[in-house]
Amino acid sequence: MFDRWYAKPLLEKLGRPFVHVMFGARQTGKTTLLKALLPAETLRINLSDPAERARHLARSGEFAAACRALPAGRKEQFVFVDEVQSVPSILDAVQYLYDEDKSRWRFVLCGSSARKLRRTGANLLPGRSFLYHLYPLVLWEHPPPRPKRDTIPSLVPFGSPREAPRNPFPAWELEERLAYGSLPGVVAADMRDRPDLLRGFALIHLEEEIRREALVRDWGAFVRFLQFAAVGSGQPLNYAAVSQETGVSQPTVKAFYQLLEDMFVGFRVPAYTKSPRRSLLSTPKFLFFDLGVRHAAAGLAASPEVVQANPGPVFEQWVGIELWKRLQYSGEGALFHQRSKDGAEVDFVVERAGRVIPIEVKWTENPSLQDARHLLRFLDEHPRQKAHGYVVCRCPRPLALDDRVTALPWWAL
Repeated sequence: MFDRWYAKPLLEKLGRPFVHVMFGARQTGKTTLLKALLPAETLRINLSDPAERARHLARSGEFAAACRALPAGRKEQFVFVDEVQSVPSILDAVQYLYDEDKSRWRFVLCGSSARKLRRTGANLLPGRSFLYHLYPLVLWEHPPPRPKRDTIPSLVPFGSPREAPRNPFPAWELEERLAYGSLPGVVAADMRDRPDLLRGFALIHLEEEIRREALVRDWGAFVRFLQFAAVGSGQPLNYAAVSQETGVSQPTVKAFYQLLEDMFVGFRVPAYTKSPRRSLLSTPKFLFFDLGVRHAAAGLAASPEVVQANPGPVFEQWVGIELWKRLQYSGEGALFHQRSKDGAEVDFVVERAGRVIPIEVKWTENPSLQDARHLLRFLDEHPRQKAHGYVVCRCPRPLALDDRVTALPWWAL
């Protein structure tokens, strides 16, 4: 199992007397992580198993009966329900049992879609639950294969008197990450199997999930939309263009994008509008949560060759996904982008803890001040922020391009 950053804080929180609900896309490692953290004697109910799901759907009282059959004298008896959105009525039973005796059961619920719960008005246990999200691996959860992790030099803050860090990753590592993404099962698989695994996720899994919850009537229309949305990942949303290309109405296109968000396989990056310029566009970007899944959904066989064909936009998406995942885990801050009508663009703007951090992404090993021109314009427009900008690129070490802009290697992001 990968060394997940979330494991330690999650283990500490699982000891608190609340209902614990974890959401995340399929194959992000939710079940693996929770199984590793929960006691061996945990009652486990797997609703992804068709037989078990059908049984609980047909007999609404079975869940409560199974919980009551657990030893009454044991405190903090854990009950783990996987894919809980498949049987929303279980949430009502959880609330009833929790309110009856908070100390007897410790419920841990896991789900890969919030759509059905929202549509059915399911009980999300307000005031009784902790909510978590798990995402594909972040950069340092998937450490370099060599040197060994205990020999990786410390990543000290830029400007520290200590020796600057050096790239611990092999030369091919970045393209491999851009090609296959960061789903734990894909990363752990043999290189030859990764394209097929990703293709299966993009089509078989999504179709199964959508058909199970009766979310889409016309599967062919959704497949056309999915491919077009994946090709346009990282670009500002244009509902009219997607509608015209796919033959799907604009309201349906908007509903499909919302569906991807509800299934945690995509997210929006809003436009940053806190600027004196009036020529800014307000259209959000949409990104897939994982590059490997994005390639497969676009109809591309995931491989380094796909990246090499046009590496800049793929690298930009990788940086955006990495920033988004870390902001979600931190529980504070937000990710934006900025684009003006004249084409000036700041790829990402991080707003966190009262700070604003503009970021440009460039597929270059030799960044220059020209690469930072939009950052400098942004910084000039926000003098009170006293912000510092970054050009994330493939340079070998951090470089000062200007007093206010640093070029940052991808591995030190």
